[in-house]
Order: sequence, then structure tokens, then C-alpha cells
Amino acid sequence: MLDVRRLRVLKEVAARGSFSAAADALAYTQSAVSQQIAALEREAGTRLVERGARGVRPTDAGRALVVHAEAILARLADAEAELDAIAGLRGGHLRLVSFPTAGATIAPRAIARFRADHPAVELTLEPAEPPEGLARLKAGEADIALTLTAPGFCALDLEGIELLHLLDDPMYVCLPVGHAHAGKARLRLSDLAEDSWFLGSTSACPDTTILLRACQAAGFEPRIAFHSDDYLAVQGFVAAGMGVSLMPDLALITVRDDVIIRSLAAHPPTRQIQAATMAGAFRSPAAGAMLELLVEVGAEFEGRRRTLALAS
Repeated sequence: MLDVRRLRVLKEVAARGSFSAAADALAYTQSAVSQQIAALEREAGTRLVERGARGVRPTDAGRALVVHAEAILARLADAEAELDAIAGLRGGHLRLVSFPTAGATIAPRAIARFRADHPAVELTLEPAEPPEGLARLKAGEADIALTLTAPGFCALDLEGIELLHLLDDPMYVCLPVGHAHAGKARLRLSDLAEDSWFLGSTSACPDTTILLRACQAAGFEPRIAFHSDDYLAVQGFVAAGMGVSLMPDLALITVRDDVIIRSLAAHPPTRQIQAATMAGAFRSPAAGAMLELLVEVGAEFEGRRRTLALAS
């Protein structure tokens, strides 16, 4: 293996034509330059320079190695410059994945601020439900995954994962405008025991678990009318009078005019929204800056939380 520092010495000797001039350029002694060239010749297994009346000149092997040395040293300089840029948030690539409701609310605001502060950092966001997002994080395909957990939801593999809490995301009841309980500011789940319910269609997100456990704690098993993971579609079904639903606060950024949103009387079911990274892994300056922004934006969403009745 050729020593890069010795390649630099050879390049200077070839360019300046003498050991003494190369020594001055490198701030070495002439003896140190001579020793570095001798060691490089041993590594290369051939003579690299010849001394003559007009100074030192490279051999054919030396000239060939100088060409490669120049390319190698240029690439190293580029690498050092890129690393400096990444450390200074003037370059690099940050990859985020997010489940849908956070991807439509928290992520856009955080990304907009990040790009305003660090426009040279390339940033991508791709959709992924929590299990897929964590799998991509573990596979090295993402730097930060926006995910969520809830009491009693155990479907996520959190081994080796570090979670940063961003906000609590409480659930609200979505009713058709003509519902018998639409006039109440706060409801109990037991008020809706006879209604039909809309439920998520997969176990990939804890919302389904949250609804089932909350209804069971209220003393009834919900009668499921339809399954959908699209909260805007669920609002449409509710508006059509086909049933009621629990919806997280983040999913209610846009609310239809023909549905009613009501809060629950006490201790509403709640999701915990988190930013996941690999525990103990290197965290780039870009990732650290994004995590700070996500915490900031999460606090803002909690601060503007509806006290609800969104009712008339």
C-alpha cells in the first residue's frame, strides 16, 4: 500500500527538481524528504527518481506515479472540502421518511425552515407507515423516520432505535352534522356505543388499536361499518351518515363543513409522535439540525391544539 503522504513528497520533488526545494515547500528537512522518497521506492518496488547534474528528475515509473498521485491528492482535497461542507451544513444529503399525517403537517413546516437555513443540503421525504419507516431506518435507507406509538400498541420493532418525542396527538370524535349528539361540546365514547364505526384497515398504524382499546374500556365492542386508512375519505363517509370515527388531531388540519368534531370528556386516547434515529449511530450535523426543528414544530402544533368544540 502506497503512503499518501509520500506521494505528496514525490509530487513536490518532481515539480521542483530538487530535494531541497521540495523540503522548503513542504516545511520538511532535506533529509526527511530523502527518507520519504526512499521509503516510497521500497513500497513501489522500483526506483522513482534519478539524481543528475541538473538536479533530480523522475524515472518513467516515477512520472507514472506522479500522474496518479496528482489525481489521488485532488480527490482527497475534494473529499476534505465535501466533509467540511457537510460539517458546516453547506452540503450533504438528509433522508426522511414519514407516516401520512405527520408527512402532511409536521414535516412540511420543518423542511421549509431547514431549507431556508441550509439551502445547500439536499433533503428528501418519502412516505412510509411506521413499521416500514423503522425498517428503512435500520437498513440505512433513511436518516430520520417520523413514527408514532401508543399504549398497548406493540407491533413496532424498536430494538436499536432511539425515539425523540415531538408531541402528543389526541383523538377526537368525528360525527355527521345531523347526529343526535352533535350538540354536545364533549362526548363520552359510551354515548356512541350504538353507532357504526370506521376503522383503519391495517395493523401498521396504532390508530386501530387505540380505537378498539378505548371502546372496550368504555364497555362496548364497536360495530365496524367500513375500513379505511384515508382520514379525508373517512370524513366523507361520516358526512354521508354511514357512521362515526375517532380521528387524531394531526388528521384534522382540514375539516369538511358537513362533519362535526367533538372532544372526549376525559383522558382522550392519544398517540405519541416521535422522530426515530438509530441508537448510537453517527448523527450528521444536518440530522441534528432537523431534529431540533422537528421538536420546535411539534411544540407549535401542541400549542395551537384545539380546545374543541369546533362546533357552531
